[in-house]
Amino acid sequence: MAAGTFHGGSHPFEGKELSMDKPTMVLLPKGELVYPVSQHIGAPAKVIVEKGERVLVGQKIAEAGGFVSACVISSVSGTVKAIEPRLMVNGTMAESVVVENDGAYETVPDFGKKRDVKKLSKEEIRNFVKEAGIVGMGGAGFPTHVKLTPKNEDEIDYVIVNGSECEPYLTSDYRMMLEEPERLIGGLKVILQLFDHAKGVIAVEDNKPEAIAKLTDLVKNEERIRVQPLKTKYPQGAERMLIYAVTGRQINSSMLPADAGCIVNNVDSVISVYLAVAESTPLIRRIVTVTGDAVKEPRNFVVRTGTRYAELVEAAGGFTQEPEKIISGGPMMGQALFSLDIPVTKTSSALLALKKDEVAEFEPGACIHCGRCVNACPEGIVPQKLYPVAMRSDYEAFEKLNGMECCECGSCTFVCPAKLRLTQAFKQARKSVLDARRKKA
Repeated sequence: MAAGTFHGGSHPFEGKELSMDKPTMVLLPKGELVYPVSQHIGAPAKVIVEKGERVLVGQKIAEAGGFVSACVISSVSGTVKAIEPRLMVNGTMAESVVVENDGAYETVPDFGKKRDVKKLSKEEIRNFVKEAGIVGMGGAGFPTHVKLTPKNEDEIDYVIVNGSECEPYLTSDYRMMLEEPERLIGGLKVILQLFDHAKGVIAVEDNKPEAIAKLTDLVKNEERIRVQPLKTKYPQGAERMLIYAVTGRQINSSMLPADAGCIVNNVDSVISVYLAVAESTPLIRRIVTVTGDAVKEPRNFVVRTGTRYAELVEAAGGFTQEPEKIISGGPMMGQALFSLDIPVTKTSSALLALKKDEVAEFEPGACIHCGRCVNACPEGIVPQKLYPVAMRSDYEAFEKLNGMECCECGSCTFVCPAKLRLTQAFKQARKSVLDARRKKA
């Protein structure tokens, strides 16, 4: 029996009303576009074009560097201006292909050509997804063709579309559920062709009644697909929480969703699967929410990958005042920015500009052992015990206290009355443990 929700979590201010009722707007880029070869989990893609070469919309400019990797596709036509390190959202420099947009948007042959999906083999579907460069667009960036190739496809009995969009302020998935529900359902059907024994579930938080109603009506005659409303609670959209809410099954950090018989994909990822397989269109665009109280005209934009964040701000009317904090993503799991001269990538979900930096207003105090973090933690760990060992870099103790089960959702930090930077400490500790494991392997 499905649980419908999960233990713990929090209820942060949603902020979705700023952009949720405005239709998406298409934004065409100006000037140069930047395509990092590391836009996904796994090995970086390998550049296959040269400086001075002309490329077309839909052309592969970097190929997958291994099985767990993803190719990179040009979203414009133009000339390769440079192949050099460029700044990423996380503050690091990554090798990138820089293309000067010629404004012609000339496409490769057969771009957008319709296919009869029902006549395709499973191998063909997986190959089309791979060649399209699709990755998890909910934030993680795991290559989708890998996710769709589990060890035993016969053991998969749930294909879950993550329509929760629990992160505050973000509304891009919501707009897609309203504006492109046929493509969403079509993409789910494509994925279900890969798993003969699976049912499809579109899981949506109950603060999105219009999306639930529209999708429910469209799948009313579909035997293998249903819509499941979920309780609105953060982080409902986290993979482990979502699987438990839909199926009642539990997984931990050492398991994959496939180990619980599940495949989970974000709304935009599923739509991208449909575009790639049914309409011969690789991943060249993202739906990005540009929002916050410092943005003049918050809304969602259909953006070509490689577009500079600064162009998003300009398209949204600019700032009402100089924001104290700009975040790529949402306030709970996003990353603070110090520059807008960075490119939109496959995993870019939002640009959030806030008049006040509320975090900076409070200096961390001492833990008062109130237990709020324990109640909020969806993984059932004890943040108040983890924090001191993480701060003194005692990673052996961190692992013994189940610190690797942290999903970095930020719920503990959100509820902490002492304003301790709990999630930040855990994130760094988890990274250090994973780095050590990789070196040992």
